[in-house]
Amino acid sequence: MTEEALARLREKIKKKDQEIVTLLNERAGTSVEIGNIKTAMGMDIYDPSQESRVFENLVAANTGPLPLESLSIIFREIISASRALQNPMTVAFFGLEASFTHLAARSHFGSSAQLFPQTTIFRVFDEVERKKVHWGVVPVENSVEGSVNLTLDRLTVTPLNIRAEIFLRISQYLLSPGTRLKDIKTVYSHPQALAQCQGWLRANLPGASLVEVGSTAAAALRVVNDMQGAAIGSSLAATVYGLNILSEGIEDNPSNTTRFLVIGEGEGKSTGRDKTSILFATPHTPGALYGALKPFADRHINMMKIESHPVRDRLWEYLFFVDLAGHTDDEEIKECLKDLEKKTAHLKILGSYPRSEGI
Repeated sequence: MTEEALARLREKIKKKDQEIVTLLNERAGTSVEIGNIKTAMGMDIYDPSQESRVFENLVAANTGPLPLESLSIIFREIISASRALQNPMTVAFFGLEASFTHLAARSHFGSSAQLFPQTTIFRVFDEVERKKVHWGVVPVENSVEGSVNLTLDRLTVTPLNIRAEIFLRISQYLLSPGTRLKDIKTVYSHPQALAQCQGWLRANLPGASLVEVGSTAAAALRVVNDMQGAAIGSSLAATVYGLNILSEGIEDNPSNTTRFLVIGEGEGKSTGRDKTSILFATPHTPGALYGALKPFADRHINMMKIESHPVRDRLWEYLFFVDLAGHTDDEEIKECLKDLEKKTAHLKILGSYPRSEGI
């Protein structure tokens, strides 16, 4: 009786799978039609504002038992495959394959996108600005280590806009070609990764030398043939470079998260749950910063972040980077920025984009 019930259920799943395949192909056909219309109208195939609304609809439609996170991963790949049918998506990212920026780019654009590693953050901006790729992904801040200054530096001068943000939970792994922790004499990684794991390293490898390299993926590549060496990096790096995982979750802060930006041309439409990033400079007069912040307070606009950043080649001069809740199409944001421009020496709107799904 049990085997008969199992056979019936498997047959039921088989029929459902066939229905899903039929629906996926119907969806793909419709997606191609949409792509043709977008191309004719000169619109981008990738539209983070529209994709944000798709995921909002998924949240509303999901009644379980499939977890929302799993459903989001599935649909991320469906959307990625649909985009590839419309037009191959090219994305530059900072670092090597299996770096955390690579993971962020893949989690956002899906496995159907063509991802191209770049040796520096500036190279990512260059590739997009020169139209060699459609989009770029760069890190901008970590919840433990703070902002990525090279990204902030380039945002001050680039003609590109921020089109989306990605939050990636950073889980660090100790990787080695060997299998015994006690054999490790040297640990390689990016400076931020080493800093994020200081407590674990002191407790478990107090005698090991710590060596800084350009990225976590570069560290993994470096230890491939070093039985006494280990790298701190992602679990994907273990798979890509054929390394063993000696320990996992070795970061000192369990909520360690990095924020990444998707940069490119164009502007996104309002979704109702957006974030706008700007930078401004104030004149060297008493109360200038207070005056610049007053338009936000007067309109009860939530400033989600404000950070000062030194101006290159100008000693003791600073820019202020601000993230605020809302979109430049929102009337109160328009009025606020218009007022702010009168009170600042320089104002640049870096982009309005959907807030990341989980943040």
